Amino acid sequence: QVQLVESGGGLVQPGGSLNLSCVASGSIYSINYMGWYRQAPGKERELVARTTNSGSTYYAASVKGRFTISRDNAKRQVYLQMNSLKPEDTAVYYCNADGFTWGPVFRAWGQGTQVTVSS
Repeated sequence: QVQLVESGGGLVQPGGSLNLSCVASGSIYSINYMGWYRQAPGKERELVARTTNSGSTYYAASVKGRFTISRDNAKRQVYLQMNSLKPEDTAVYYCNADGFTWGPVFRAWGQGTQVTVSS
């Protein structure tokens, strides 16, 4: 079984910054994709940013240029540096990982961390 644990959420003023972290543990053989999703009240969960084990990245249009995703494969960690935060970035942010255990493939989710952007 694979577990993801996030940290780093909180309350920040518009224009501020936050850095989210997520670490994966368990019976992992390899992780292909690691990324971040978010879900605001009354909205569907959406992909924010994602990175592959080769370093390719994807960003949602709404965060491109403001957020940066990075990954430490050896530590099985993924980070999301969020700058120039806006009130519309307020949401619960979820870490996600897809890969292989020593048996079947896995898709894992963290428990979520709240990010609130407000003055």
